[in-house]
Amino acid sequence: MFWKWQLHWQVLAGMVVGALLAILVPVAADWVAPLGTIFLRLLRMVIVPLIFTSIVAGVTGIAEPKTLGRLGAKALLYYLLTSLVAILIGLGLTNLIKPGAGLATPVDDSFDPSQLESPGSLLEILIRMIPENPIRAAAEMDILGLIFFGIVFGLAIAFLPDKARTPLRDLIQNLFEAMMKLTQGIIRFAPIGVMGLIAAAVSSMGLGIFRQVGWYWFTIAFGLSLHFLVALPLIYWLLTRRSPIPHYRAMLAPMQLAFSTSSSSATLPVTMRAVQKEAGVSNRVASFVLPLGSTVNMDGTALYECAGVLFIAQALGAELSMMQQIVVVITALLASIGAAGIPSAGLVMIFIVLEAVNLNNDAAYALVGLMLGVDRPLDMFRTMVNVTSDSIGAAAIAQSEGETLSYGSQTEVGIEPSVTVSP
Repeated sequence: MFWKWQLHWQVLAGMVVGALLAILVPVAADWVAPLGTIFLRLLRMVIVPLIFTSIVAGVTGIAEPKTLGRLGAKALLYYLLTSLVAILIGLGLTNLIKPGAGLATPVDDSFDPSQLESPGSLLEILIRMIPENPIRAAAEMDILGLIFFGIVFGLAIAFLPDKARTPLRDLIQNLFEAMMKLTQGIIRFAPIGVMGLIAAAVSSMGLGIFRQVGWYWFTIAFGLSLHFLVALPLIYWLLTRRSPIPHYRAMLAPMQLAFSTSSSSATLPVTMRAVQKEAGVSNRVASFVLPLGSTVNMDGTALYECAGVLFIAQALGAELSMMQQIVVVITALLASIGAAGIPSAGLVMIFIVLEAVNLNNDAAYALVGLMLGVDRPLDMFRTMVNVTSDSIGAAAIAQSEGETLSYGSQTEVGIEPSVTVSP
């Protein structure tokens, strides 16, 4: 009976069971925790081949290079818009609530706000996107480099003569379908994997640390909630003139899996399937926009990095000027673009923001350690925000390309997807 439920209900049941095991039977939680690790490793196993084949299939399936350029421009503009909105929400709330004011820093050290420096240039990010070795980029999970190589490789195939282009395009498409089929099999075990992930997360988190940085936690959580429940639905309505409720309902499975895994890349297979099967977005748009978005479009991460750095500055007694905060905003935007779609990537990238503004003393690093103590639920939430933003971007871009969104008219997410690429 359980396996006949829709995927999002199965995942929700797995989350509840995992949390109850961690609270009521801690020993049992230790037993099921490896199931989450296995599930996450299986998902990570398919990320590189799935992203590469989907990008190349999407690029080669677009008949005109002009269409590809148009899709890319729309996607990048959308990513910049939503990330900037998220950063401004985090900036405004952190200045209003001042969660770091009066907090006793773990290490007694001083910080001079006049030492703030400007971030690295956008050119550095673009240069880093070009892999010197595509094989090494795949092995090291350099998703930005892999996406760049997939796009230029797909373009090279698209410009070949018909005799050479057709067999290569068919081969890539068949490989993509094989990866989707493999992913479909892995996702059938999502409820069990999610149960293990949630059990491990709940059993490892203590409550004492929340009291020390409670206002910080509240600020980030409230900002993510505003972006998730107000900003993104408003952006969706402005871009599509449709109610966001059917879209959010259709994306329940990706949202829940993103919350459980804290990885937008690991959730990518489910997001692609939901956007195509539940929202009616074509494979042509989904296979190009979503893999790119899973790496570049990090709304929740951008909000977190901006608010986190301001929190640290407040705790250190630094009153940042507007220009200094603009430096933080720009750096957070660039850092969110470079953040990997894996658990706690935002916490790693926050060091880049700290270094860029020269906020790199022992007290700042100690505060990052405090933030790490309460980061797991925030990481889960911001990943859900990232994935939701990706799906909204795919739907909005699809409609702008003349496609008709058809929520609820397809079969259940995760059951026999159609993955043909439109010529």
